Amino acid sequence: MGLVLTIQSRPVLLNFGAVSMLPGMVVISLIREMGPVITALICAGKIGSGMGAELGSMKVTEQIDAMEVSSTNPVRFLVVTRVLAATLMIPLLIIYADTMGILGSWAGANIKGNLTFILFFSQAFHHVNFMDFLPAIIKSFFFGAAIGLIGCYKGYTAGRGTESVGIAANSAVVLSSLLVIILDLLAVQVTDIFMS
Repeated sequence: MGLVLTIQSRPVLLNFGAVSMLPGMVVISLIREMGPVITALICAGKIGSGMGAELGSMKVTEQIDAMEVSSTNPVRFLVVTRVLAATLMIPLLIIYADTMGILGSWAGANIKGNLTFILFFSQAFHHVNFMDFLPAIIKSFFFGAAIGLIGCYKGYTAGRGTESVGIAANSAVVLSSLLVIILDLLAVQVTDIFMS
């Protein structure tokens, strides 16, 4: 993401004589929006479908019914753990993706120019402050919770046939991806109120 954004933005900024603003622009874009949203959408595809298919398969093969008969709470063991794992791990994945995006941006800046590692980071983080990180990290927890909840709900409420497993996995991806975009829209509106 950082490499592509840097390569595409450089010619436009070069026309305005603002190439020195490129690292700051790319890093702020990655931290605020691109890193969290794209990573959450990828996780919605991978994690959401996995949870939907796994719990749907357990529903079809009556494993969830067996847990209920043996007086074990399946929601506690199957749903809560998955939602908690998604809620805690997606923010870490987003931080990792941001780091890789920033390193990619540095590589992209060196394709046409000669920018040292230290100079790139000083230009990049000169424009970044704590309020760029905080909303991105907070909304990433909501992204993780939404992906986990939707994936588990779709799998847990799957029908009885084997076809319903695929339907549960597919609808978990679609709905969690849509919810990530809606949550991001709300987060941007709330952030805009507090930042202005």
